[in-house]
Amino acid sequence: MNVHMGVLLPTNQGQWDDARQLIDMGVRAERLGYDSVWANDTLLGPRLEPLATLAALATATDRVTLGTATLLPAFRRPVTTAQELASIDHLSAGRLTIAVGAGFPGRSEPEYAMSEVPWQRRFARLDDTVALWRALWAGERSFSGQVLCFDELPASTPCLQEGGPPIWLGGASPSALHRTGTLYDGWLPYPPDPADYRTGLTTVRRSAASAGRAADAVTPALFITVLITDDMADGERQLDAYCRETYGRPYETVRTIQGIVAGPTEHVAATLTRYVEAGAEHLVCRLATQSMKSQIEQLELLATLNLPTTDRPILDRPATDQPATDRPTTDRPASDRPAMDRPASDRPAVNRPTLDQ
Repeated sequence: MNVHMGVLLPTNQGQWDDARQLIDMGVRAERLGYDSVWANDTLLGPRLEPLATLAALATATDRVTLGTATLLPAFRRPVTTAQELASIDHLSAGRLTIAVGAGFPGRSEPEYAMSEVPWQRRFARLDDTVALWRALWAGERSFSGQVLCFDELPASTPCLQEGGPPIWLGGASPSALHRTGTLYDGWLPYPPDPADYRTGLTTVRRSAASAGRAADAVTPALFITVLITDDMADGERQLDAYCRETYGRPYETVRTIQGIVAGPTEHVAATLTRYVEAGAEHLVCRLATQSMKSQIEQLELLATLNLPTTDRPILDRPATDQPATDRPTTDRPASDRPAMDRPASDRPAVNRPTLDQ
């Protein structure tokens, strides 16, 4: 099985000095051989908005999948969001994947309140929103769901990908597992135990089969937080600091809720392998550090991992092994093209802090 490896960008403002460093990090991830680059979503604290971040990455990268992990659609007007997502799909030459969620109890209620959206029926609202996006992309001019209803819809921009980008669901409740199997294109949970992942994936596939969908209709992915360090004890201390900074909760609590691992490369690789053996095919890794310099160090360390289910580490994969996009090319010399059309190495230098500073 070919395992795909992705990385979450550190969009929290406390993790970068210059927001353009995030775009540089996405470009570096692509050059290192990663398969995907992701941005997350929350209103709790200053950070870069994920769709704006992916739009910036769309023309700076050429190959990697660009995704949200996860987007919280309730915070946005659904018709406008469909247009934004279609725009990013075009700008990226059809490389967009959208993982969505409905928030986390005990944490997300204030975000719903400030978005003037009721917390109740949030799952029905999420499913309606996704169905509405697909209706708009298909050219439909009205929509009637459980929560959202529109007697008249404007003509909307269709996506470059036929039928729209793949839409994954983040969540592992019994309801989420069933809805993933029947309504979504992928599954992005973060269970703390690979055995729970295996059980959940079995339920997703059973629901998909009951709905008459193909066995491979749902992409099995995993969101996991990682930290590579030679000292296990020091790694757990760093994870505790990261969890307290990110969630206001200690590592001992967070580790019972979501997948999180620290240690030498062999230990991290073994943990990821257990999830792969449980069925995960796309790993979305969040790097558990708070500075851009340490994020890049972890990005490069993670690229050296050699999972038993892959033929070689990410870092050793030649560019020719990666699928190319159908992005249009031009016959103009690189030096004569606008900056955004040139290879990244030929673009004019920008006077800003580098990733290594």
